[in-house]
Amino acid sequence: MNHAIHRHDNDRDHDRDHDRDHRRLGRELGLFGTDPLFGAGLPYWLPDGAAVRHALEEYIRDAERRAGYRHVYSPVLGKRELYEISGHWSHYSDDMFPPMDVGGEQMVLRPSLCPHHAVMYRSRSHSYRELPLRMAETGGMYRAELSGVLGGLNRVRAIQLNDAHIFCTLDQVADEARAALEMIRSAYDALGIRPARFRLSLPGPGGKYVADPEKWRRSTALLTEVLDGSGLPYEAAEGEAAFYGPKIDVQVADGAGRESTLSTVQVDFHQPERFDLHYIGADGARHRPVMVHRSVIGSVERAVAQLIERHGGAFPAWLSPVQLVVLPVSEAQLPKAEALLRRCAELGLRAELAGPELRSLGARIRSARLVPYQAVIGAKEDADELVALRLRDGRRVDPLPAAEALARIGALVGAHRVELWD
Repeated sequence: MNHAIHRHDNDRDHDRDHDRDHRRLGRELGLFGTDPLFGAGLPYWLPDGAAVRHALEEYIRDAERRAGYRHVYSPVLGKRELYEISGHWSHYSDDMFPPMDVGGEQMVLRPSLCPHHAVMYRSRSHSYRELPLRMAETGGMYRAELSGVLGGLNRVRAIQLNDAHIFCTLDQVADEARAALEMIRSAYDALGIRPARFRLSLPGPGGKYVADPEKWRRSTALLTEVLDGSGLPYEAAEGEAAFYGPKIDVQVADGAGRESTLSTVQVDFHQPERFDLHYIGADGARHRPVMVHRSVIGSVERAVAQLIERHGGAFPAWLSPVQLVVLPVSEAQLPKAEALLRRCAELGLRAELAGPELRSLGARIRSARLVPYQAVIGAKEDADELVALRLRDGRRVDPLPAAEALARIGALVGAHRVELWD
């Protein structure tokens, strides 16, 4: 008897995990897909998935702007020499695509953005008064992942990474790392996701790590100080560090409990030395900056996978591909419905019209069950210039003037709220 119950519970857990599998949901909801002609680990984004991705990227860019970051663009290719200087070629080449011979030069698809940002930093001289200098980019990078480890959006070969590098003095490192952790916390609140755990990722035996024990000691001490001061519970894990330094990893879990790293904060003494970075101090002498690597949402692909599995496609309103569906009860209300749709477009809200020619009102409401807001316009609402709002969670809002309803929705969306209504 107990054995039968145990099997039933496992089956139910398996079904729940399957229901939230982002690969299946991504296809069913028309968010993304794959094709053998593109190749494994190279998903494409359909319009609804692109809308989620765009909203996510705009959110993080705005958060970075408000936190004092300056945005840049850098090329996705670099000469092999660039990655030899950074250390990627000697420590990370197994995960890089092979070089391409272009005009007698070996060009490489970049596995990381940090060497590019280091070169951009040294393109001109800097004073200590400019520091910390925060450089951010959401850019492409490429990893030659083996076919056996590829899966949906969690493990891909072409990655759009939310990345930033802070060039600062040694005294500024701890404050910058703490601020990065706070940005991560705020982003997770807006996304409606929760970390599985925080990890202090350290070098392990036999790994390809930069051989400089003093730099490792200093960077580990700084990150440990930040974590201890934050009050966050964390675990130390050997063998998980970057080749150039330790890092704070924010781990998330999928529906099956498999963990992956979404966000990171890293302290790097290595690349500033390799690229001979410096700033002019108050004493007029040259000093070496420290490089803090920071990613708030990690790869856009992995972040969207986490969002799909966490919300089952019922995204927070600000991320939803369609934020409001307009439902005229009959043909007579179509003019008002179309006018409401135009007003949504003017306000920047993603809205669609589901007219009576499609199906019954009940069927249309059920079809739009993942849309955060449904605006029903019947004969009474039409006559009184109102809309009757239905919320995705089943609540109904008393009829409101259209302008007021859209203003309240717009305010909630603009504030990146998880809640559907005040």
